[in-house]
Amino acid sequence: MSTQRLLDTFLEMVRIDSPSGREGALARRCAGLLADLGMDVRYDSSAAATGSDTGNLVAEMPGSGSGRCVILSAHMDCVQPCEGVEPLVQDGRVRSAGQTVLGADDKAGIAAIVEAVRRLREEPGPYAGVRVLLTVQEEVGLRGAKALESSDVRGDLAVVLDAGGPVGGIVIGSPTHYTFEATFRGRAAHAGVEPEAGASAIGMAARAIAAMPMGRLDDATTSNIGTIEGGVATNVVAASAKITGECRSLDNSRVEEVRVAIGAALDRAAAAGGGSVEVAWAREYAGFRLDPEDEVVRIAIAACEAAGVESRTFSTGGGSDGNIIAALGVPTIVLASGMTAVHGTEESIAVDELERLAQVTCNIVRMAVV
Repeated sequence: MSTQRLLDTFLEMVRIDSPSGREGALARRCAGLLADLGMDVRYDSSAAATGSDTGNLVAEMPGSGSGRCVILSAHMDCVQPCEGVEPLVQDGRVRSAGQTVLGADDKAGIAAIVEAVRRLREEPGPYAGVRVLLTVQEEVGLRGAKALESSDVRGDLAVVLDAGGPVGGIVIGSPTHYTFEATFRGRAAHAGVEPEAGASAIGMAARAIAAMPMGRLDDATTSNIGTIEGGVATNVVAASAKITGECRSLDNSRVEEVRVAIGAALDRAAAAGGGSVEVAWAREYAGFRLDPEDEVVRIAIAACEAAGVESRTFSTGGGSDGNIIAALGVPTIVLASGMTAVHGTEESIAVDELERLAQVTCNIVRMAVV
């Protein structure tokens, strides 16, 4: 019966439109569900900072067995197309009717958190306190998490339900991620009459890209150019061009090395082409790495075992709200939530995976008591 209740909660949630910036309707429904379970529910002040129609949702519940606290986190926004979702349950699997994403990313995590709190309330036995953090605008740069107050991110450990793949996956490493925008300035000239009088900004950008470290640089490090634009016409030497890119690594010293190398390539290319370059860097988030023997990892592994789920620890090249929470000093893991083909209209999740996710989450809170 609890599995059907969990499924019903999930189906209700995916039918509520919540594109990035318009998470209010889902937030109100989640607030109602958590308040009905006896949690103290409120919104933080992040709406002004993010431009969303709601703030992050914060809900708290004291433990019954100790003063320890477990943060359970998921995000409320979905990538487009995510409006008018019509979920279909077929052969034990939930998918959309095909015109939209399903929204299991991350409503599977939210539904599992709600069900875990229900079970903690209903079933005997001690459990740690719970702080639920449901964030806005995760899909467009972790904006909600970045706007969290440190006072709302207090806990002995944190569990973010937001990784793809079968339940049992435990993310224990995520990279530090930098992005950059580089604008080259050259001189315009007629390309057919006097190209020698010009300085091609596009040529500078091309030289820079050719000299940069690119792709998978080692097991922990990657770099990429994402966009390039510039010029006004085929017969004009381009006076300006802009490229955007990134680098990320699980090794903090390595990502700094790559960032310096990219910067040097940009400067050399501009100088060689007779122009200049302006570069703006942004650290999108800091990385985190845990040891398999760290407490939060051991608890998660034991929680999987108790639920009959095979656990596996791994590092990822992507980021999540977990990076932000970890940077605020809370030992943090990210759980694989059973969703597949996320961000596409083929996205789906098995009902059994939803059940496993809820049970593992519930087990973690119980096992965190001691």
